[in-house]
Parts: sequence; structure tokens; C-alpha cells
Amino acid sequence: MAQSLSIDIGISDTDRREIAEGLSHLLADTYTLYLKTHNYHWNVVGPMFNTLHLMFEEQYNELALAVDLIAERIRALGEHAPATYREYGELASVTEDTDRPDAEEMIRRLMLGQETVARTARSVFPVAARADDESTADLLTQRLQVHEKTAWMLRSMLA
Repeated sequence: MAQSLSIDIGISDTDRREIAEGLSHLLADTYTLYLKTHNYHWNVVGPMFNTLHLMFEEQYNELALAVDLIAERIRALGEHAPATYREYGELASVTEDTDRPDAEEMIRRLMLGQETVARTARSVFPVAARADDESTADLLTQRLQVHEKTAWMLRSMLA
């Protein structure tokens, strides 16, 4: 029988759990946005098809890499990383589609999704800062840079 080894990385158990909880919301939002972006990549039509098809592919590939980084940070903190649609549905703030939007609406919804993920990432900073968790703060900073820049680029397409 495997023994459970305690984690002593300079962050209290309570702070590790709270940080991991916030990162679980970030993981759920990131994965939900990944699915939405991949959906749009497959289903976009219209005069901007090629541009949007390629842009959405670049975005979902970046999100796919991000979910791994976020999940691995949760595991490094000693917590379980959520990994089911049910868990993501309970944790995510990014909404799923119930219709088939046109290309312009896809851009708008992805912009809103990027902003949502940025807000979720930003919400984890206070506990990470309080716990002196520079590793999580660095991950959050990187994610914020990506989501804020992508939201800006999408917003610019709608102007």
C-alpha cells in the first residue's frame, strides 16, 4: 500500500487547497474556452473563413497547452485536478453555446470568453500573493498576458 507523503514546499495546507481551488476554476474556464474555440474552428463559414479558421486553430492550440500547465500546478500543490465535463460544468464561468452563431458572433463570444478567463486568473492572485506562491503568480501572469492580448485582438476585429 502506497503511503501518502506530506508536502512541505513552504505553503500551508490551507493556502495550497485555496490556491488549487482557484486554479480549478481557471482550468475549467480554460478548457471550456478551448472547446468553444475548437468548435468555432470547425464550424466557421463566410468570407473570413480562412482567416478565422487559422486564427481559431492557433488559439485552441495555445489553450490546449495551457490546460496542462494549470492542471500540473494543481497537482504540484497536492490537490486533484478536475478533469471531467461534469466538474468543468460546475466550476466554469465561460458559457457553452446553445446555438450556432455566425462568424462575427463567434468572434464576440470568444472575446468575452477570453475576458472571463482573465478575470478568473486575476481572482487567484490574492491568495497566491498572501501565500508567497510565486510559481502560481508567474503562471497567472502568463495566462493574463495571453488572455488580455487575445481579447484585445478579437475586440479589434469587431471595431
